[in-house]
Amino acid sequence: MTIHQPIRSLEDAIARCQAQGMRVSKQRRFILELLWQAGEHLSAREIYNRLNAQGKDIGHTSVYQNLDALSNNQIIECLERADGRLYGNMSDSHSHMNCLDTNQILDIHVTLPDALIQDIEARVGVKITDYRVDFYGHVHPQSPATPETERAPTE
Repeated sequence: MTIHQPIRSLEDAIARCQAQGMRVSKQRRFILELLWQAGEHLSAREIYNRLNAQGKDIGHTSVYQNLDALSNNQIIECLERADGRLYGNMSDSHSHMNCLDTNQILDIHVTLPDALIQDIEARVGVKITDYRVDFYGHVHPQSPATPETERAPTE
């Protein structure tokens, strides 16, 4: 198994595509640029609509095919939700803060304490090699968060 460095920028994503032998077509670049500019999780329909609103010439089928290729090659993230798939620009292991007020999903890096990991391993008899935590909550009325502070790594 090949261990890759995390994709932290549009340039990293394009470089990973090229390293994996994926052609970086005009349409694929449009999708990657949009995901990195948006910094949020979007449905295929939202991606299609935003790209066309920007005057980018891309069809429904092309959007879906490119999203599948990019997510299958771990260039972008694909979240399976009850109401459909959402795509984001982060593909490395990370957690999510799900805002119940806005339906926004924020990417965050969380490091759990070693003692907690060891306790879980002892309880279930499995060696933890990776984890993702989903948090759910409401907007805190006393300190309105900004996307910059919410997306900051907590490591």
